Amino acid sequence: MKYSFVIPVYNRPDEVDELLDSLCRQRLTDFEVVVVEDGSAVPCRSVTEKYADRLQVRYYEKPNSGPGPTRNYGVEKATGEYVLILDSDVVLPPGYLEAVDKELAATPCDAFGGPDRAHASFTPMQKAINYAMTSFFTTGGIRGGKKKMDRFYPRSFNMGVRTAVYRALGGFSEMRFGEDIDFSTRIFKQGYSCRLFPEAWVWHKRRTDLRKFFRQVHNSGIARINLTKRHPGTLKAVHLLPALFTAGCALLIAGSLFCPWCLLPLAAFALLILADATRSERSMGTGLRAVAAAFVQLTGYGSGFIRAWWQRCVRGRGEFDAFRKNFYK
Repeated sequence: MKYSFVIPVYNRPDEVDELLDSLCRQRLTDFEVVVVEDGSAVPCRSVTEKYADRLQVRYYEKPNSGPGPTRNYGVEKATGEYVLILDSDVVLPPGYLEAVDKELAATPCDAFGGPDRAHASFTPMQKAINYAMTSFFTTGGIRGGKKKMDRFYPRSFNMGVRTAVYRALGGFSEMRFGEDIDFSTRIFKQGYSCRLFPEAWVWHKRRTDLRKFFRQVHNSGIARINLTKRHPGTLKAVHLLPALFTAGCALLIAGSLFCPWCLLPLAAFALLILADATRSERSMGTGLRAVAAAFVQLTGYGSGFIRAWWQRCVRGRGEFDAFRKNFYK
């Protein structure tokens, strides 16, 4: 067996159904699937069993412990030469595994990852959020775009690792957020080779509304400071930009009470996002939603970053103590 897909699941049986269906459509079929239920109240056992005659799939249940330990549990059960880590809210195009195999045959490596896209069937808000998470103007292209301001770190929604390397590194840490970047950082630190596979992309559903999206990116901002504490020297300029944007927005909005012209930079940024998102998504409606999503993405991440900087770097609180309510309920 060359490939093992490992899918951690928490209360998402419908999404697992779509993901397993897309795995049935892969043109390359040398793989197994390991589904691990992380203490869900709404299990997906019956969904998994539905595919038993079409996929080499195994289902496991365990008490809730978070995404990292659940992936580690799945890798313990895997038999493939490579483990492919997926989030349950992705769907694979038919040529996904074929693209992975082609890249590895051309230039072997120890770890890799691919980008994500919005499917045509996604709602306008899902497409807008996808734009906010992948655009060069919002995230610097660090999630797998061709233009980027930092090296590519594979993320857990679409990540592959040589199984022996995964086990040598001890797998994912106990972090509840940012654990995939922690793992990718350790891959680089130990000298293993890691690449972006641009054609091994997935459709990624992400959040369905701006409130949930804000919570997600706010936690990502917190995680960046936690990662910096774990791995000194990994904080880059691109990671500071959302915090600077957030502080700038606050100052401009405050200044507009005395001078309305202070809002011009924010209006210019909104027009830039509107034009670019409308062009890329071919929809003015999605473009308008992308403006809101871009501001949520930047201020959500930026406020989480500032909050974590205050708690961890100024007040000196520990990772688990400072954010127990966010991550470790």
